[in-house]
Amino acid sequence: MSKTINVGIIGSGSYLPEKILTNEDLEKMVDTSDEWISKRTGIKQRRILDDGVPGYTMGIEASKRALKMANINAEDIGMIIVSTNSPDYIVPSTACLVQRGIGAVNAAAFDLNAACSGFIYAISVGQNFIKSGQYKHVLVVSVEALSKVTDWKDRNTCVLFGDGAGAVVLSEVEDEYGIKGTHLGADGTMCESVTLPFTYTTEEDRANRISNSYNTIWQNGSQVFKFAVKVMETAVLKIAEDTSTPMDEVSYIIPHQANARIIEGAAKRLGIDSDRVINIIEETGNVSSACIPVAIDRSYNEGKFKKGDNIILVGFGGGLTWGSALIKWGI
Repeated sequence: MSKTINVGIIGSGSYLPEKILTNEDLEKMVDTSDEWISKRTGIKQRRILDDGVPGYTMGIEASKRALKMANINAEDIGMIIVSTNSPDYIVPSTACLVQRGIGAVNAAAFDLNAACSGFIYAISVGQNFIKSGQYKHVLVVSVEALSKVTDWKDRNTCVLFGDGAGAVVLSEVEDEYGIKGTHLGADGTMCESVTLPFTYTTEEDRANRISNSYNTIWQNGSQVFKFAVKVMETAVLKIAEDTSTPMDEVSYIIPHQANARIIEGAAKRLGIDSDRVINIIEETGNVSSACIPVAIDRSYNEGKFKKGDNIILVGFGGGLTWGSALIKWGI
């Protein structure tokens, strides 16, 4: 009988640009206020990439930090998976740009787009490549330069998004640790709830954008809010059930950082104390698929995690997509 390979995170890294855009700064740009933004989103500031700096550079830096923590060389990486919905290029992939930037000369590389759920989709794919025995180490990177695809005249969306990147190295770990299960889902019937057009724009997409910049993010906020609160609860309960993990044995939940009210609402429905839910949105804003790996890296470096902790990751986003994963922390 062939050996079952157990896969987990052996290193993490993150990067946020130095430039900070506060709510007070936004007050000078659009008809909004710090009070309005804070009350409705929980966001106080977000990080913004400087003009002329490509987003993939954030992925390179986060990757270097993850490799350093994992104590492996870039040449040891067999595959790079990048989750992004704000790439600098469609071709080449962001993964190939990261590969070049870190010198991972032996790695296959490709991009994956599941919007804000992308990191969970990507670690599920990476886990299975390692479990199959095809690769020993997989680098998963989530990099988002959302400021480049934001309509800065639309006060309903421009207050939400920021830039950043997070990365993890996946590898074989001891049996009792690692990724114990993943759950992925999608509902294409709600695909028009969040859109970012590229080569085709419907009349509805055009009408939803208040400026002439059609290649920008738009979302139906009320629809997304209702969907997110519900799916965050169901996805968390699903992965807990699938892994036979009682909720009182879950140390932390790391949700996609879309809106503090979504996080608080779902935590209340789950009966989870707020100190068990990682919330960094006040400082970062919504960084799409990079939210969860940035939160993982920050939380670990702040000493929150201890070996053996059960951690549930849960994401939701455009598509509409969702995903959850349970990790028994092993570092």
